[in-house]
Amino acid sequence: LCCQCGVPIAPNPANMCVACLRTQVDITEGIPKQVNVNFCKQCERYLQPPGTWIQCALESRELLTLCLKKLKSPLTKVRLIDAGFIWTEPHSKRLKVKLTVQKEVMSGAILQQVFVIDFVILQQMCDDCHRVEAKDYWKAVVQVRQKTPHKKTFYYLEQLILKHKLHQNTLRVKEIHDGLDFYYGSKQHAQKMVDFLQCTVPCKYKTSQRLISHDVHSNNYNYKSTFSVEIVPVCKDNLVCLPPRLAQSLGNMRQICICVRVTSTMHLIDPNSLQIAEIDGTTYWRYPFYSLYQPGQLEEFIVMDIDIVGASKRVPGTGTISSRHTLAEVWVQKTSEMDTSQQYHCRTHLGHLLNHGDLVLGFDLANSNLNDEYVNKMNPQHVPDVVLIKKSYDRGRRQHRRNWKLKELDKDHEDMGTDDERQYLEFLEDLEDDDIIRKNVNIYRDSSKIPVESDTDDDGAPRISLAEMLEDLHISVDATGGAGADMID
Repeated sequence: LCCQCGVPIAPNPANMCVACLRTQVDITEGIPKQVNVNFCKQCERYLQPPGTWIQCALESRELLTLCLKKLKSPLTKVRLIDAGFIWTEPHSKRLKVKLTVQKEVMSGAILQQVFVIDFVILQQMCDDCHRVEAKDYWKAVVQVRQKTPHKKTFYYLEQLILKHKLHQNTLRVKEIHDGLDFYYGSKQHAQKMVDFLQCTVPCKYKTSQRLISHDVHSNNYNYKSTFSVEIVPVCKDNLVCLPPRLAQSLGNMRQICICVRVTSTMHLIDPNSLQIAEIDGTTYWRYPFYSLYQPGQLEEFIVMDIDIVGASKRVPGTGTISSRHTLAEVWVQKTSEMDTSQQYHCRTHLGHLLNHGDLVLGFDLANSNLNDEYVNKMNPQHVPDVVLIKKSYDRGRRQHRRNWKLKELDKDHEDMGTDDERQYLEFLEDLEDDDIIRKNVNIYRDSSKIPVESDTDDDGAPRISLAEMLEDLHISVDATGGAGADMID
């Protein structure tokens, strides 16, 4: 019989029933029934003492581990058997955890007890969010610059950053007249961006740091780091004049060349022989050269006559010949000089695109005063009168039939009064013209426009096929089950 209430029981060391034993002994004594948990609502992270902030979902295993660590010391006196969450309303700022514990009491009797602990969520801003809210929050900045009036390289670089998700750790992106500034909360994230830039565009960088504060007691220093990245000042469709030593090292290439694209290296082509070469950033800074013309100086010509040039005999020691282009000799005339008989003869690499009467954009070297040290030293007979760059299409028609779009970085714009819209449209046209560049860019279908499955316009302008476009994914999450309400019958 139980020594307290007289109820028949199985023999046990305490000679008491379970109900009486629980009234006499409380094994949860010393375990707090209410505990505080710090939560940052800006970044949605929980504080794990002493100073670590971790990301946890509601009723997850990580959050349960965090709650049990708050009770690590009191739980050492009992044996933890089971633990789990009790559902609470998500906005109640409360977490209820049900614990099952055991403990040996009264000379060998083992008592098991189930109880609930309330965890109160307290709002506390983490250190990272404090720096974001403050005016002077960043610790490292990457300043990307290119000394050119055109932003084609930056538009391409922006798409690479979005594709590889390098902007996730960026606190702020500021756009200025000759580049971009990326601000970071740690030097490691800034160094990662610099390493990415070195792999994607030909560039060089310098590092500097400024002392902000110094604790003489702990000998801790607080620095702000600056990474100055300079991209080579040559863009797509630029006309350049190579140094003689560099041209000779590239397989006796002609000095007057066209930059057809800029990726991790500069891709050059000789319009007189279709010889191609690639120049990386290290080679460029060893033999620097600059653009003779910019895309904004292109003039419009009309093709009067064209003759395809057959394959010429290869000279030993020459470089690689492009298989994507066709060499041709053309007679062209400026559209602004149609009332005259002035025509120009030149060789071009656009023989596979041009026909009689086509409009083409190029540079007029015959009527220009070039101020370049390498051009001045060249034989005048080796300087062409006209260099054709690309075929001209109706921009309005191409823009109207463009059924795709690109994503953009969230940047702080400054009103610099430039023609950024025209330069961006030229970049979109470059993507349509060059399938090699398109492989490195995520292109999304524009649902607001009628899809066109043909790969060419009526005027022969290249287009991006539907197979190369991605669907823009939109996921809407409704905590009340609104997103899936239509599926419930």
